[in-house]
Amino acid sequence: MIFEWINLGFNLAPGHKRSFYVVHGILIGVNLLVALALGVVGLRGWRAAGRREEAGPRG
Repeated sequence: MIFEWINLGFNLAPGHKRSFYVVHGILIGVNLLVALALGVVGLRGWRAAGRREEAGPRG
């Protein structure tokens, strides 16, 4: 993902039409929202796994 951001930085150099910047701004926003959603899901799963380990084995 880091390569994607670096590449996007080079592509956003001056000299493009306004629509190019609008589209890439939307892509950046969507990318950040997806990253946030995945981070929330991962954090919830991590916390739930920790609680299961504390409760011990079932049975």
